[in-house]
Amino acid sequence: MKKSEALKSIVVEANQGELIFPTNVNASLKIQQLLDDPNCSLEDAARLTLTEPLLASRVVAIANSVAYSRFGGGVTNVRTAVTILGFSTLRSIVASVVVKQLSCAIHNPVLRQKAHQLWEHSAHVAALAHILARRVSNTDAETAMFAGIVHEVSGFYLLSRADQLPALMESDEQENTDSNGELAEPDEVVIGRAVLKKLMLPKRIISAVEALWSGIRVMPPETLGDTLVLANDLASVPSPLDIRSEATIRQAASEIDFLVGDGTIHHILEESDKEVKALTVSLMT
Repeated sequence: MKKSEALKSIVVEANQGELIFPTNVNASLKIQQLLDDPNCSLEDAARLTLTEPLLASRVVAIANSVAYSRFGGGVTNVRTAVTILGFSTLRSIVASVVVKQLSCAIHNPVLRQKAHQLWEHSAHVAALAHILARRVSNTDAETAMFAGIVHEVSGFYLLSRADQLPALMESDEQENTDSNGELAEPDEVVIGRAVLKKLMLPKRIISAVEALWSGIRVMPPETLGDTLVLANDLASVPSPLDIRSEATIRQAASEIDFLVGDGTIHHILEESDKEVKALTVSLMT
Protein backbone atom coordinates (compact mmCIF):
# COMPACT_ATOMS: atom_id res chain seq x y z
CA MET A 1 0.00 0.00 0.00
CA LYS A 2 1.28 3.48 -0.93
CA LYS A 3 1.04 6.50 1.36
CA SER A 4 -1.68 8.05 -0.81
CA GLU A 5 -3.75 4.86 -0.54
CA ALA A 6 -3.31 4.71 3.26
CA LEU A 7 -4.40 8.33 3.57
CA LYS A 8 -7.42 7.72 1.35
CA SER A 9 -8.51 4.83 3.57
CA ILE A 10 -8.46 7.14 6.62
CA VAL A 11 -10.27 9.87 4.67
CA VAL A 12 -13.06 7.36 4.01
CA GLU A 13 -13.23 6.61 7.76
CA ALA A 14 -13.26 10.33 8.53
CA ASN A 15 -16.08 11.02 6.08
CA GLN A 16 -18.09 8.24 7.69
CA GLY A 17 -17.39 9.54 11.21
CA GLU A 18 -15.47 6.37 12.10
CA LEU A 19 -12.08 7.64 13.24
CA ILE A 20 -10.42 5.07 15.52
CA PHE A 21 -9.26 6.33 18.94
CA PRO A 22 -7.82 4.36 21.89
CA THR A 23 -10.25 3.69 24.78
CA ASN A 24 -8.53 6.10 27.19
CA VAL A 25 -8.80 8.89 24.61
CA ASN A 26 -12.54 8.36 24.42
CA ALA A 27 -12.71 8.71 28.22
CA SER A 28 -10.87 12.04 28.06
CA LEU A 29 -13.15 13.21 25.25
CA LYS A 30 -16.05 12.48 27.58
CA ILE A 31 -14.51 14.78 30.18
CA GLN A 32 -14.09 17.46 27.50
CA GLN A 33 -17.75 17.12 26.59
CA LEU A 34 -18.85 17.45 30.22
CA LEU A 35 -16.69 20.56 30.70
CA ASP A 36 -18.50 22.17 27.77
CA ASP A 37 -21.82 21.79 29.60
CA PRO A 38 -22.85 25.33 30.71
CA ASN A 39 -24.17 23.80 33.96
CA CYS A 40 -20.75 22.36 34.86
CA SER A 41 -19.51 24.11 38.04
CA LEU A 42 -15.97 24.45 39.38
CA GLU A 43 -16.75 21.67 41.86
CA ASP A 44 -17.90 19.44 38.99
CA ALA A 45 -14.78 20.31 37.00
CA ALA A 46 -12.51 19.45 39.94
CA ARG A 47 -14.33 16.16 40.46
CA LEU A 48 -14.03 15.28 36.74
CA THR A 49 -10.33 16.15 36.78
CA LEU A 50 -9.71 13.73 39.65
CA THR A 51 -11.07 10.84 37.57
CA GLU A 52 -8.02 11.08 35.27
CA PRO A 53 -4.71 10.95 37.23
CA LEU A 54 -2.62 12.30 34.34
CA LEU A 55 -5.00 15.23 33.96
CA ALA A 56 -5.02 15.92 37.72
CA SER A 57 -1.21 15.97 37.99
CA ARG A 58 -0.85 18.23 34.97
CA VAL A 59 -3.46 20.69 36.26
CA VAL A 60 -1.60 21.08 39.57
CA ALA A 61 1.79 21.34 37.82
CA ILE A 62 0.63 24.13 35.51
CA ALA A 63 -1.06 26.04 38.35
CA ASN A 64 2.37 26.04 40.06
CA SER A 65 4.32 27.05 36.93
CA VAL A 66 6.06 30.40 36.45
CA ALA A 67 3.32 31.40 33.98
CA TYR A 68 0.84 31.47 36.88
CA SER A 69 3.24 32.64 39.60
CA ARG A 70 1.11 35.77 40.11
CA PHE A 71 -1.21 33.49 42.10
CA GLY A 72 1.56 32.67 44.56
CA GLY A 73 2.34 29.04 43.67
CA GLY A 74 2.31 26.33 46.31
CA VAL A 75 -0.87 24.72 44.94
CA THR A 76 -1.32 21.24 46.40
CA ASN A 77 -4.85 20.23 45.39
CA VAL A 78 -6.91 19.96 42.23
CA ARG A 79 -9.78 22.21 43.34
CA THR A 80 -7.48 25.18 43.98
CA ALA A 81 -5.65 24.52 40.72
CA VAL A 82 -8.90 24.43 38.73
CA THR A 83 -10.03 27.66 40.41
CA ILE A 84 -6.77 29.39 39.44
CA LEU A 85 -6.64 28.08 35.89
CA GLY A 86 -10.32 28.37 34.95
CA PHE A 87 -12.33 26.40 32.42
CA SER A 88 -10.51 27.69 29.33
CA THR A 89 -7.09 26.48 30.50
CA LEU A 90 -8.60 23.27 31.87
CA ARG A 91 -9.96 22.46 28.42
CA SER A 92 -6.46 23.05 27.01
CA ILE A 93 -4.98 20.64 29.53
CA VAL A 94 -7.60 17.98 28.71
CA ALA A 95 -6.63 18.39 25.05
CA SER A 96 -2.95 17.94 25.98
CA VAL A 97 -3.85 14.72 27.81
CA VAL A 98 -5.66 13.45 24.71
CA VAL A 99 -2.56 14.15 22.62
CA LYS A 100 -0.37 12.39 25.20
CA GLN A 101 -2.69 9.39 25.20
CA LEU A 102 -2.50 9.14 21.41
CA SER A 103 1.29 9.06 21.75
CA CYS A 104 1.15 6.30 24.35
CA ALA A 105 -0.94 4.15 22.01
CA ILE A 106 1.99 3.93 19.58
CA HIS A 107 4.06 0.73 19.89
CA ASN A 108 6.68 1.05 17.14
CA PRO A 109 9.82 2.58 18.77
CA VAL A 110 10.62 4.75 15.73
CA LEU A 111 7.08 6.11 15.66
CA ARG A 112 7.14 6.63 19.44
CA GLN A 113 10.27 8.75 19.08
CA LYS A 114 8.55 10.83 16.40
CA ALA A 115 5.53 11.23 18.66
CA HIS A 116 7.75 12.32 21.57
CA GLN A 117 9.41 14.99 19.43
CA LEU A 118 6.05 16.07 18.05
CA TRP A 119 4.70 16.48 21.59
CA GLU A 120 7.79 18.46 22.62
CA HIS A 121 7.25 20.67 19.57
CA SER A 122 3.55 21.11 20.39
CA ALA A 123 4.24 22.01 24.02
CA HIS A 124 6.82 24.60 22.98
CA VAL A 125 4.47 26.09 20.37
CA ALA A 126 1.73 26.29 23.02
CA ALA A 127 4.02 28.08 25.49
CA LEU A 128 5.24 30.50 22.82
CA ALA A 129 1.68 31.17 21.64
CA HIS A 130 0.73 31.99 25.25
CA ILE A 131 3.52 34.62 25.43
CA LEU A 132 2.98 36.03 21.95
CA ALA A 133 -0.76 36.41 22.49
CA ARG A 134 -0.24 38.30 25.73
CA ARG A 135 2.65 40.50 24.68
CA VAL A 136 2.40 40.90 20.92
CA SER A 137 -0.97 40.20 19.28
CA ASN A 138 -3.20 41.05 22.27
CA THR A 139 -5.34 37.96 21.70
CA ASP A 140 -6.55 35.66 24.49
CA ALA A 141 -3.45 33.91 25.87
CA GLU A 142 -5.28 30.84 27.20
CA THR A 143 -6.97 30.27 23.84
CA ALA A 144 -3.64 30.67 22.06
CA MET A 145 -2.08 28.04 24.34
CA PHE A 146 -5.01 25.71 23.59
CA ALA A 147 -4.47 26.19 19.83
CA GLY A 148 -0.77 25.44 20.24
CA ILE A 149 -1.45 22.21 22.10
CA VAL A 150 -3.81 20.84 19.44
CA HIS A 151 -2.25 22.25 16.27
CA GLU A 152 -0.53 18.92 15.46
CA VAL A 153 -3.22 16.58 16.77
CA SER A 154 -3.89 15.19 13.29
CA GLY A 155 -0.18 14.31 13.10
CA PHE A 156 -0.48 12.40 16.37
CA TYR A 157 -3.53 10.61 15.01
CA LEU A 158 -1.67 9.56 11.84
CA LEU A 159 1.29 8.36 13.93
CA SER A 160 -1.09 6.32 16.09
CA ARG A 161 -2.48 4.66 12.94
CA ALA A 162 0.92 4.10 11.33
CA ASP A 163 1.44 0.92 13.37
CA GLN A 164 -1.29 -0.66 11.24
CA LEU A 165 -0.64 1.47 8.12
CA PRO A 166 3.17 1.98 7.95
CA ALA A 167 2.89 3.58 4.50
CA LEU A 168 1.57 6.70 6.25
CA MET A 169 5.15 7.62 7.21
CA GLU A 170 6.56 7.18 3.69
CA SER A 171 7.41 10.20 1.55
CA ASP A 172 4.91 10.82 -1.22
CA GLU A 173 5.60 13.54 -3.77
CA GLN A 174 2.40 13.05 -5.75
CA GLU A 175 0.09 16.04 -6.02
CA ASN A 176 -3.43 15.54 -4.71
CA THR A 177 -5.90 16.14 -7.55
CA ASP A 178 -9.65 15.69 -7.88
CA SER A 179 -11.55 13.84 -10.62
CA ASN A 180 -11.28 16.88 -12.90
CA GLY A 181 -7.52 17.12 -12.51
CA GLU A 182 -7.81 20.21 -10.29
CA LEU A 183 -5.51 20.55 -7.28
CA ALA A 184 -7.54 19.19 -4.36
CA GLU A 185 -7.33 19.74 -0.62
CA PRO A 186 -4.58 17.50 0.82
CA ASP A 187 -5.82 14.33 2.50
CA GLU A 188 -3.91 15.32 5.65
CA VAL A 189 -6.05 18.46 5.90
CA VAL A 190 -9.28 16.49 5.44
CA ILE A 191 -8.18 14.07 8.17
CA GLY A 192 -6.98 16.92 10.39
CA ARG A 193 -10.32 18.69 10.19
CA ALA A 194 -12.12 15.45 11.08
CA VAL A 195 -9.86 14.88 14.11
CA LEU A 196 -10.42 18.45 15.32
CA LYS A 197 -14.16 17.94 14.96
CA LYS A 198 -13.94 14.68 16.91
CA LEU A 199 -12.21 16.58 19.72
CA MET A 200 -15.21 18.96 19.77
CA LEU A 201 -12.94 21.99 19.47
CA PRO A 202 -14.43 25.49 19.15
CA LYS A 203 -14.63 26.99 15.66
CA ARG A 204 -12.12 29.68 16.65
CA ILE A 205 -9.49 27.05 17.45
CA ILE A 206 -10.18 25.15 14.21
CA SER A 207 -9.87 28.40 12.22
CA ALA A 208 -6.51 29.11 13.87
CA VAL A 209 -5.18 25.64 12.99
CA GLU A 210 -6.44 26.03 9.43
CA ALA A 211 -4.52 29.33 9.22
CA LEU A 212 -1.42 27.29 10.04
CA TRP A 213 -2.24 24.83 7.26
CA SER A 214 -2.48 27.71 4.77
CA GLY A 215 1.07 28.73 5.70
CA ILE A 216 0.47 32.48 5.38
CA ARG A 217 2.47 34.46 7.95
CA VAL A 218 1.39 37.97 9.04
CA MET A 219 3.87 40.07 11.02
CA PRO A 220 3.30 41.44 13.50
CA PRO A 221 0.53 38.90 14.27
CA GLU A 222 -2.97 40.28 14.69
CA THR A 223 -5.26 37.28 15.03
CA LEU A 224 -5.22 33.96 16.88
CA GLY A 225 -4.26 32.24 13.62
CA ASP A 226 -1.37 34.67 13.02
CA THR A 227 -0.17 34.07 16.59
CA LEU A 228 -0.20 30.29 16.11
CA VAL A 229 1.66 30.50 12.80
CA LEU A 230 4.39 32.67 14.35
CA ALA A 231 4.71 30.43 17.42
CA ASN A 232 5.06 27.41 15.15
CA ASP A 233 7.75 29.15 13.08
CA LEU A 234 9.69 30.25 16.18
CA ALA A 235 9.58 26.90 18.04
CA SER A 236 13.10 25.70 18.82
CA VAL A 237 11.97 22.06 18.57
CA PRO A 238 10.85 21.35 14.99
CA SER A 239 8.02 19.01 14.09
CA PRO A 240 9.35 15.61 12.93
CA LEU A 241 6.58 15.66 10.32
CA ASP A 242 7.89 18.89 8.75
CA ILE A 243 9.35 18.00 5.35
CA ARG A 244 12.04 20.71 5.67
CA SER A 245 15.43 19.94 7.20
CA GLU A 246 16.05 20.99 10.82
CA ALA A 247 18.81 23.34 9.63
CA THR A 248 16.41 25.08 7.23
CA ILE A 249 13.75 25.38 9.95
CA ARG A 250 16.21 26.85 12.47
CA GLN A 251 17.65 29.26 9.91
CA ALA A 252 14.17 30.50 9.00
CA ALA A 253 13.30 31.00 12.70
CA SER A 254 16.50 32.96 13.38
CA GLU A 255 15.62 35.43 10.61
CA ILE A 256 12.22 36.36 12.08
CA ASP A 257 12.29 39.71 13.84
CA PHE A 258 10.15 42.83 13.91
CA LEU A 259 9.41 45.82 16.11
CA VAL A 260 6.96 45.49 19.01
CA GLY A 261 6.48 48.78 20.81
CA ASP A 262 9.92 49.95 21.95
CA GLY A 263 11.58 46.57 21.43
CA THR A 264 11.71 43.61 19.07
CA ILE A 265 10.28 40.12 19.05
CA HIS A 266 13.76 38.73 19.88
CA HIS A 267 13.91 40.95 22.95
CA ILE A 268 10.48 39.77 24.11
CA LEU A 269 11.44 36.13 23.63
CA GLU A 270 14.67 36.63 25.59
CA GLU A 271 12.76 38.25 28.46
CA SER A 272 10.16 35.47 28.43
CA ASP A 273 12.57 32.54 28.02
CA LYS A 274 12.23 31.31 31.62
CA GLU A 275 8.45 31.49 31.47
CA VAL A 276 8.30 29.68 28.12
CA LYS A 277 10.58 26.89 29.37
CA ALA A 278 8.63 26.45 32.62
CA LEU A 279 5.27 26.26 30.84
CA THR A 280 6.67 23.86 28.23
CA VAL A 281 7.96 21.51 30.94
CA SER A 282 4.63 21.69 32.82
CA LEU A 283 2.70 20.76 29.69
CA MET A 284 5.03 17.86 28.90
CA THR A 285 5.19 16.36 32.41
